[in-house]
Amino acid sequence: MGNHHGRTSKGHRKNHYIVPSSSSSSSGPAYNNPPSSSSGPSPSANIPSSSTSNNMGLSLPYVHVDSNLRALAAQAEGFGRCAIGGLNGALYHVTTLADDGPGTLRDGCRKKEPLWIVFEVSGTIQLSSYLNVSSHKTIDGRGQKIKLTGKGLRLKECEHVIVCNLEFEGGRGHDVDGIQIKPNSKHIWIDRCSLRDYDDGLIDITRGSTDITISRCHFSQHDKTMLIGADPSHTGDRCIRITIHHCFFDGTRQRHPRVRFGKVHLYNNYTRNWGIYAVCASVESQIYSQCNIYESGQKKVAFKYLPEKAGDKEEVNSGCIISEGDLFTTGTQAGLLNVAAQQTTFHPSEFYPTWTTEPPTDSLKQVIQHCTGWQSVPRPAEQLVAAKQQ
Repeated sequence: MGNHHGRTSKGHRKNHYIVPSSSSSSSGPAYNNPPSSSSGPSPSANIPSSSTSNNMGLSLPYVHVDSNLRALAAQAEGFGRCAIGGLNGALYHVTTLADDGPGTLRDGCRKKEPLWIVFEVSGTIQLSSYLNVSSHKTIDGRGQKIKLTGKGLRLKECEHVIVCNLEFEGGRGHDVDGIQIKPNSKHIWIDRCSLRDYDDGLIDITRGSTDITISRCHFSQHDKTMLIGADPSHTGDRCIRITIHHCFFDGTRQRHPRVRFGKVHLYNNYTRNWGIYAVCASVESQIYSQCNIYESGQKKVAFKYLPEKAGDKEEVNSGCIISEGDLFTTGTQAGLLNVAAQQTTFHPSEFYPTWTTEPPTDSLKQVIQHCTGWQSVPRPAEQLVAAKQQ
C-alpha cells in the first residue's frame, strides 16, 4: 500500500483524522454533509494484515496490535481506549472446552487477579449459564476458533475487560444476550467478534456501564441487535459513552444500535438490509453518525426516533442524531429530523483527540465485509509491553 496523506478538519473538529481511500464510490449514492477538510499532519500508517492481504487500498486502526500478544492492551479507539484488560497479569491457558472446572474459560474468568486468557484448543463451549467476567481480564481468541453457545458473557460491575476474536451463536433463554454489560462496568473493548442468533440481544449495554468500544464485529441472523440504555426510568444511564466503528450489521433487523440517554459515536460501519430501521434515538440520546454506509433493502429509512419520557422529567424527548459524511445508497432515506434542532449533540473531539476514519466508499464496504468478525489470525508471540500512554 502506498503513502497515506492525513487530513484534519477545521474548527472544533480539528482532531479528526480522515485517511483518504484510493478508490471511489459507485455512481449515484447520496452523501449527507460530506466533511470538508484541509491539509494537515499525516497519522501513522494503520494497515492490518487482513486489509493488506485483500489489497483494498484502505487502512484500519491499530495494525500493530497483532505484532505481539499484549500489544492489544489500551489500543482501542474511542471511549473504550483506556481498556487494558489483563495486561499486568499472568497468562491463563484454556485447555478444555468443558463449561467449568480446571483449565476452562469459566474458571479463568472468575479469578479475581488480572489474567490474559488464551486458548490451546478450538471448538464450541456450551455454556449452561451466563459466564461472568471479572475485572482486568483479556479473553483473547486469536490463534484458535472458539464459539460460545447456549448462553453468553456477562460483564457485571467490572472494569478493564477486552474480548477479542470469538464467535457467539445460538444463545437460548429469557433475557439471554451474547454479551451483556451491566451494571456499572467500564473500560471495555469488544473487538473482532462474530455474533448471531440469540434469543434477546447480541450486545446490551445498560445500567450505568460506560467508556466502551465495539470494533470490527460482525452481526448477523438476529432481530434486536444492540441496545444501549435500559429503559426511560434508568436515568443513571446518562453517563453512558460508547464508540462503535468498522462493524458490519449484516441483514439484522433493528437496533444498530437503539440508544437511550447515552452518547454514541458511530463511524465507518456498514449497515445493510435492516428489517425495521438502522439506528434509533430514544430518550435524551446523542448519536454522532460519521462516514458510515447505510444500504437499505425493503425498509428505506435509516434513522428512527422513538420519543420517551425520562423518569425524572415531564416532557417527552426523542434524542438527537447528527449525520456527517454518511453514505446512503440503494435509495436509502436518512430520516433525520430538523438538523438545526439537533446541533446540541456532543462531538467526539470533546472526549478523545484522534480516531481513524475512511471515506464511505465501495472499497471500505469490501474491507468491512472481509475484516470483521472472527479472523483466522495466529496468536502473537508473548512479549512484555507497556500500555499506551493516554
